[in-house]
Amino acid sequence: MSEGDLKGIFEEYGQVVSVKIVTDRETGRSKGFGFVEMAEEEAGREAVEELNGAEVMGRTIKVNEARQREERRSGGYGDNRRRQNFRSSY
Repeated sequence: MSEGDLKGIFEEYGQVVSVKIVTDRETGRSKGFGFVEMAEEEAGREAVEELNGAEVMGRTIKVNEARQREERRSGGYGDNRRRQNFRSSY
């Protein structure tokens, strides 16, 4: 599944702000999950309800609201903005 495919699936529920499929740094291959940022929270919730457990492109997908990562203590700079992200595993 490409980022374009994932965007198209979520666009049926509302405006998609961004899509990112997570890849392995060494091989560049997909790790089997990604993140979709929706413009409106309600549209994202509807997408989660409708798509979680659905069959897409011959595979059953899991969709849930992404949890915010905990801040690392290594002195990195975190982004504290609240985003409406949804994780899609395929």
